[in-house]
Amino acid sequence: MVSIGDYYSFIPCAPGVSDKSAKVFVAGHRGLVGSAIVEKLKQHGFTNLILRSHAELDLTRQADVEAFFASEKPEFVIVAAAKVGGIHANNTYPADFIGINLQIQTNIIDSAYRNGTKKLLFLGSSCIYPKFAPQPIPEDALLTGTLEPTNEWYAIAKIAGIKMCQAYRIQYKWDAISGMPTNLYGPNDNFHPENSHVLPALMRRFHEAKVKGLKEVVVWGTGSPLREFLHVDDLADAVVFMMEKYSGLEHLNVGSGKEVTIKELAELVKEVVGFEGDLIWDTTKPDGTPRKLMDSSKLAGLGWTPKISLKDGLVDTYKWYSENVKQ
Repeated sequence: MVSIGDYYSFIPCAPGVSDKSAKVFVAGHRGLVGSAIVEKLKQHGFTNLILRSHAELDLTRQADVEAFFASEKPEFVIVAAAKVGGIHANNTYPADFIGINLQIQTNIIDSAYRNGTKKLLFLGSSCIYPKFAPQPIPEDALLTGTLEPTNEWYAIAKIAGIKMCQAYRIQYKWDAISGMPTNLYGPNDNFHPENSHVLPALMRRFHEAKVKGLKEVVVWGTGSPLREFLHVDDLADAVVFMMEKYSGLEHLNVGSGKEVTIKELAELVKEVVGFEGDLIWDTTKPDGTPRKLMDSSKLAGLGWTPKISLKDGLVDTYKWYSENVKQ
């Protein structure tokens, strides 16, 4: 049986970002992902980047987003804007995680299409996949099982973004593509003591413990879950690559292809930070998904692979943290 994707998996003569003077709108340019993408685009010679802070453009307000696109008419759009957080934040603010993300992505995708944007890249998250997806997780595992309960609100919003890009591609023959990064880290990450992801949370706890001379640091869970991490500069490189080289219905996984246990990660962060006390595991707290490694072979087959090792990336991130985060 021929699927609808067979008809619209490729749009003939779909444009890539080859003109360095083209107007490129990076939504969410101050965040972890967006800031890295902006720097990478500049390194590649792009000179006409359109950037708006939240104060200048509230992406949850449909009328404001429509007016922005009608005025600026960007030729290319990268959607890196999202409300993000770790297990605690997802459990505490489920309405925010589904509502705000649906508003942001719907407003941008629709306005981009209606105002002549040539190509759009929507960025999601590896949490879109079922909790017990096959490992490594292939792209076609999407919607084949139950989501991890601790982040299903965010995941459902991101799945809707993928499907919206596919729907506009099918109905309008518009070049909207999606990339699904694995767990990201790097400069400009969120180091909030409660609402951050595991890696920046660990880095902050170890740093503060070192500064205060504490003898131990308590970490949630058992330390047994396996996780894959990708430096945000590698993701930014992949984003530029996909904007130039990829045009397809299916979303693409973007990962490092390497995984570590949370315990191994904690020990490595401890080493990089220089904390010499003990690690205590609070096994009454949730672990989250037991294993989450993505199969990024399709992107690799197109010619892209990551370059930054986890150890080098952690050293780079801790340097940025030490110089930029108020203690």
